[in-house]
Amino acid sequence: MVDLADDPFEYVAPVVCIGAIAMIPLGPLLFPRFWILLLSVYFLTFLGTQFNHLYTFWLTYNKIKDTINNNNKDSHSPISDEKLDEVENTLINDNDLIHAFVIPNYSEPEALLRDTIGRIALHRKAMTNYVIILAMEASEAQNRTKSENLKEQFNDKFLDFITTYHPSDLPGEARGKGSNISYAARKGCAEMVNSGMDKRKIIITIADSDSHIPELYITEVEKAFNESQDPYYRVFAPPIFFGRNCFNIPAAVRMTDITWSSMIMANLSSSRGLGFPCSTYSISLMLADRVGYWDTDADAVGEDMHMVLKCFFKTRGFTRMTPIFVPINLTNVETKGYLNNLGARFVQAKRHYNGVADVAFVLRHAFNLPTFCIDANTFCLPGTEKAVVGDSDRTEEKEECPFFWFDKMTMVLKVLETHFMPVTSGWLMFFAVPTMQLIYFPPQGCPTLIEPGSNLLLHSEIYMRVWNILKFTTLVLPLPLFGTLGIYEKLHRFIDTKFLNKSKEETRTWKNYFDYLSMPIAAWLLMLLPSNIASCKRIFKSRDEYIVAEKMESRE
Repeated sequence: MVDLADDPFEYVAPVVCIGAIAMIPLGPLLFPRFWILLLSVYFLTFLGTQFNHLYTFWLTYNKIKDTINNNNKDSHSPISDEKLDEVENTLINDNDLIHAFVIPNYSEPEALLRDTIGRIALHRKAMTNYVIILAMEASEAQNRTKSENLKEQFNDKFLDFITTYHPSDLPGEARGKGSNISYAARKGCAEMVNSGMDKRKIIITIADSDSHIPELYITEVEKAFNESQDPYYRVFAPPIFFGRNCFNIPAAVRMTDITWSSMIMANLSSSRGLGFPCSTYSISLMLADRVGYWDTDADAVGEDMHMVLKCFFKTRGFTRMTPIFVPINLTNVETKGYLNNLGARFVQAKRHYNGVADVAFVLRHAFNLPTFCIDANTFCLPGTEKAVVGDSDRTEEKEECPFFWFDKMTMVLKVLETHFMPVTSGWLMFFAVPTMQLIYFPPQGCPTLIEPGSNLLLHSEIYMRVWNILKFTTLVLPLPLFGTLGIYEKLHRFIDTKFLNKSKEETRTWKNYFDYLSMPIAAWLLMLLPSNIASCKRIFKSRDEYIVAEKMESRE
């Protein structure tokens, strides 16, 4: 027997998805006036948001360049005795922040984890200010062997090396990154605090098993934390960049991740600090503890966006995203065989788009209704019966952020745009206008579905003008995306050569412009289809099994 969702807000996503498809033929036939006006509003809104994303992406592009250029300038400048003393004092200052790197993994290659941890170990503050929290899943075969090998190799490279084993049978939990990092952060930070570390100085950095976190990122996080008026209400978010194995995969997979990366980068320069991180981000222990850490149920699968939304609503609008313009280098999904690689990326895309669960989450918050999420305030872990951050240590609670109602509405619209644009844009951009053309002006010899006397466009000058504007608008809809990808080409080469120290032969060249021929495959197979599947499945209570995308061991 199929169980349907109990929450009425869960039906919003499937209704939008199915409704968009159904209205393409039915709209011109049944609701011609409403449909042509609705399409006009949709396309103009889509065009406006895309031009806004182009502008914010351009801002991010310049800020990333400035950050890297300033770092390169400082690293190549002669160091004076005064500057040298300042650096030495920074390295041994007891008041420095303690960075806890939570690295969740499930069946990831040991070599991949070794490479990720090894790069963090090269940071100058690793032995004095870094703690690795290796978040293992207890259900993984040979998890002890892998974790003990890594701890033995890196134990003396960091201030501490903590390993956690997330049980698979905790009540109400679902397997996934969110539940694993919530368990690891709570257990690991409790151990850190019990060992005497100052809880107000602990910054938790969530990383994927393939995240190359440069030292400059930590430097910029510390700078932003110290300069912020409300450092305990900040989520620090960097751009993501796929440059480790991007030439070993199909062009369609490469273009999908380039588009994904570009959208994340554009989001970083959004106004008022209302945006979302992706994959890798940092948050203070004080804020994580205040909100009950990460939610652990199946509907929190998009744990990065979900955590920011949770912090935003739990703090009554005071939590803001602080962009850190230092790219985190990630690996693309890579398997052997062209079709196998496309299939693996499709599976990953379905998991990413399962984050559409946040639509119901954010709508319930918007109407001040209770949510059904499970976090650390619901269940207490063994060994953490006492709060990591005691009541006496918490920062003063704030009542409500000024203009919270406006920011709340903005966050709701951002979530709806994030999840509904991919679901609807492909269908409407490619099929809505041609279908109307076929219905209202069928080719000679084809049957007519609407009699000339009932044809709205033949009898209304106003609607004919709207129709002409609509046809023109569909032609310019892709232009902002083309502009974004053009800027991205320059940014990719800049990051490769100026930040990752690659040669011009190792980065993207003119030959990679042929990648754009694969955009239809990327758009339909790896974006539109998985987003539609994820949206429609919200009708049912059952949730997908968590499947980790395959990534090849590091060759670098």
